[in-house]
Amino acid sequence: MTSDFSQLSIVDLSRNFGRRRALLRVSLECVAGEIVGLLGPNGAGKSTLLSIVSTLLIPSSGEVRYGGRTARQAGPALRGRLGVLSHDLHLYPELTARENLTFFAQLYGVSDVRARVCRALERAGLEARGDDQLGDFSRGMRQRLALERALLHGPRLLLLDEPFTGLDDASAWALVDRLKELRSDGCISLLATHDLDVAEMVLDRAAVLKDGRLVAIEQVTGALRERYRAHLHQHQAGA
Repeated sequence: MTSDFSQLSIVDLSRNFGRRRALLRVSLECVAGEIVGLLGPNGAGKSTLLSIVSTLLIPSSGEVRYGGRTARQAGPALRGRLGVLSHDLHLYPELTARENLTFFAQLYGVSDVRARVCRALERAGLEARGDDQLGDFSRGMRQRLALERALLHGPRLLLLDEPFTGLDDASAWALVDRLKELRSDGCISLLATHDLDVAEMVLDRAAVLKDGRLVAIEQVTGALRERYRAHLHQHQAGA
């Protein structure tokens, strides 16, 4: 049975931490070749939602379906189709960039490790720094390397939690270009971000979360910041 899929379905998803509600009946669908943003203030539930979709957290109710199957039905092979970039970049500062990528390529069980690592360094713009330890890298360099680490195994679904945080303009635009490439390759990208100006340039749709609820889903066609604020204000007024 193949572990590939072309659609992500989040259905009536809720998650509680004791008496605190983090998500309440969130539903969202994403398809191959689409970049969807999760927008909302701190505490809105964005990171919790990404953790559940990445299979690292179990929902209190509802389900996530990858194609037509849940994570339990798809089995361990599903994780081979997921790429995750979180606040923790999961890189080892005492290793070189090449050693980091080689370690993860072997962990993912990819074929032709050497070629994959060389290609990843090239995509990250770090060919000349491949044998330097990460301790000397800027935040933007580490972020670019971490993204390629998450993509070494060619995932169908890429999950990113605040990927633009701490990046200078050049690194942010490099990330935007990389996401557009992945869109062309049929990857589903689901990302949480506060950087609305950059997000507006790359998102296909935006899902706005507030207090664990999904308050809006819409196509991104411009004036994202104004519409985002209007959705939050409307939800607050109606609460």
